[in-house]
Amino acid sequence: MSNTPVFAMVVGESSGDILGADLIKALRKRYPNAHFEGVGGPLMQALGFQSHFDMERLSVMGFVEPLKRLPELLSMRRALIKRYRDTPPAAFIGIDSPDFNLQIELSLRQSGIKTIHYVSPSVWAWRQGRIKKIVRCVDLMLTLLPFESDFYRQHQVPVRFVGHPLADQYPLQPDTRGARRALGLQMDTPTLTLMPGSRGSEVDMMAQLFMQVVARVREDIPNLQVLVPAANAARYRQLTALLGSFNLAEVKLLEQQSKLAMEASDVVLLTSGTTALEAMLLKKPMVVSYRLGALTYKIVAPMIVTPFISIPNLLAKRMLVPELIQDDATVDGLSDAVMAAFSPLQNHQLIAEFTAFHQTLKLPSGELAAAAIDELLRQ
Repeated sequence: MSNTPVFAMVVGESSGDILGADLIKALRKRYPNAHFEGVGGPLMQALGFQSHFDMERLSVMGFVEPLKRLPELLSMRRALIKRYRDTPPAAFIGIDSPDFNLQIELSLRQSGIKTIHYVSPSVWAWRQGRIKKIVRCVDLMLTLLPFESDFYRQHQVPVRFVGHPLADQYPLQPDTRGARRALGLQMDTPTLTLMPGSRGSEVDMMAQLFMQVVARVREDIPNLQVLVPAANAARYRQLTALLGSFNLAEVKLLEQQSKLAMEASDVVLLTSGTTALEAMLLKKPMVVSYRLGALTYKIVAPMIVTPFISIPNLLAKRMLVPELIQDDATVDGLSDAVMAAFSPLQNHQLIAEFTAFHQTLKLPSGELAAAAIDELLRQ
């Protein structure tokens, strides 16, 4: 391999940007002269990553929204495939975004390029038939959660469990009072953080519902402090408009600062995804919710083979935290669940289990992933 290897990487959302930046740092220790390029976010670009497209353009969900952007997405994918077929990198690393990345990985692997997929698609949860394609697409699967590796081994896919880099970045004991002090909050006042999603379509679907829940919960907790961290500048503008339409007093809208907001909270109301992992690592009682468009959900629902969608419940293999999905995601249901989560009686055991999961995932993920990639390239 060249002394100046090129690693092509494609990420499609902010959680992938975190993983990509962590991996770049670890790979640089093994390949000091390496060049990193493809599609990445601001954290990766701050490390010198060259992004050929705006990562935000890949941040689509469901079935309907990707269809609207299909020509653009296909054009981006063709351009990336052509670029790396014409000038092969040392490896292609697709980070999450499986619907976009797996086809790139398949095309490049057929051309003799080593392919790695970082973050398992939820193939163990729904559309399990995708495992046949994954077998053809990847030379190595890197998983964040231990039960995912077990699934891939059953299907003879080369796999390495690397833990989650967030688990290594978050302290085992959160500093709630310090976070409240940093945000200028009252120390002993009940605090709720809303996490309506990092994608525009998620915010459209979930934010107004969450605001209605706040209004309902305030009937029982009038002095409730509410934090709403926006994932990026675009979400901040979107949420500003939504907050203005609800005219809710004492809702503190933040640009980014999601970790600080959750650390300051007593309870987190969130859309399912990486946010549930972060809330778990911060030992915060949570209520998990999610909605898809009616058509999308009708298509997806028959393919789901797991009873849970949130990481705490998947790790526990039982309903450890409440999940209210689709038709169950109502103002009444969510409000009742949030009120119950404020009860200290049920939270002692919850925090103990969250701590045990944290320790399981607390591995040097970037270093382990880089070591597995290095081993693959030296075979």
